Amino acid sequence: MSQTSKDKALDVTVLGAGIVGICTALSLIEKGLRVRLVDRDAPGQATSFGNAGIISPWSVVPQSMPGLWKQVPGMLLDPLGPVAVKPSYLPQLAHWGLRFMREGSKSRIPAISDAMELLNHDCVTLFRQHLAGTGREDLVRDSLYVHAFRNSDSANLSDIGYVMRREKGARLERIEAADLHDLEPALSPEFQAAVLIHDQARALAPGEIGTVLADKFRTLGGEIQRQEVTAIRPEDGGWAYDTAEGPCRSHKLVLAMGVWSTTLLKPLGIRIPMQAERGYHVSFQDPGIALNHSVMDMDMKFVASSMNDGLRVAGTAEFAGLDAPPNQKRLDGLIQLTRSMLPGLNESDIQTWSGQRPSLPDSLPCIGEINGFPGLIAAFGHSHYGLMMAPKTGRIVADLVVETPANTDLSPFRPNRF
Repeated sequence: MSQTSKDKALDVTVLGAGIVGICTALSLIEKGLRVRLVDRDAPGQATSFGNAGIISPWSVVPQSMPGLWKQVPGMLLDPLGPVAVKPSYLPQLAHWGLRFMREGSKSRIPAISDAMELLNHDCVTLFRQHLAGTGREDLVRDSLYVHAFRNSDSANLSDIGYVMRREKGARLERIEAADLHDLEPALSPEFQAAVLIHDQARALAPGEIGTVLADKFRTLGGEIQRQEVTAIRPEDGGWAYDTAEGPCRSHKLVLAMGVWSTTLLKPLGIRIPMQAERGYHVSFQDPGIALNHSVMDMDMKFVASSMNDGLRVAGTAEFAGLDAPPNQKRLDGLIQLTRSMLPGLNESDIQTWSGQRPSLPDSLPCIGEINGFPGLIAAFGHSHYGLMMAPKTGRIVADLVVETPANTDLSPFRPNRF
């Protein structure tokens, strides 16, 4: 593609049209900038398509917590457990895994929790602001987050995760079996208690939210380019990125390509400890039952939620490398677990999904200009939290692009913190 006058006038290009990139592009164009959004896939239809749809202001508990190391062997040995590691990949994961465990120390988790709160606290409100005027405001629905336990004693509000949420202002409630099954009649009677997290929301179609917000971006004058980006480099005081159609230029570049972001950064000498964490979900298209809220099976650590296209179950993760093929055993395991959770489930029409989540050791993304590379701004590494962290990430990045002084500490997200 030859450089045109439009290319010269382009203020900022966002590489990556997942939900983080889409929300960033919207926030940028709302500031009056000329914005281009670039991805090889349709907006919101890759990694951002596959998730449990949870939009939680109270997602403030890091993935790595004190004592987690004691549970890891059991998780890895259980074929239905929430985490799997391909044995041949263990040497490549070892350094990242040790860093992950260190980030779960008592001295680290308060700061990480505060940073998670910054990105998640306004997520419901910000999504509704983005959806306003699209005619699809119904895609985000108020919801409880139901943490369901088979052992009543395990539903303990003094657990460190619930204490952390309550200290941030979450409204929590413990209920026994009778009230739980009134709330969610489809659940197995094996569940004996639950902790309810109030004041949340859930997405009824995560992929459709991406489509709707991308369409809104277009109506505001944004440009969407369907191309695979193969390289980036500083050029003439701005940035260039290469596609099959040739190089394109932009004054500033936002890198929001999830796990693929580090591939583009390596030729620049930038090393970030990202791991590709393959996630899976199973969608039961005609389930015959419905859940009124998002429900997590706290014993097996997966989430079920009713969506517009049926009942979706998500939560299993696998470390096997970016290029590893999907593991059918993980999908079969999710189906088996769902059968146990929801005994009235109709399994006649099932669709499955898998995709790569960008995971950093401290449960936090990289957000900010990359040291030594003016105009190159990171917005990647959101792990399991991409959907809920996307709107605030977009607001922060838009302020960084126009050089609005931050009124909060963004150092926990600095790309060079590792």
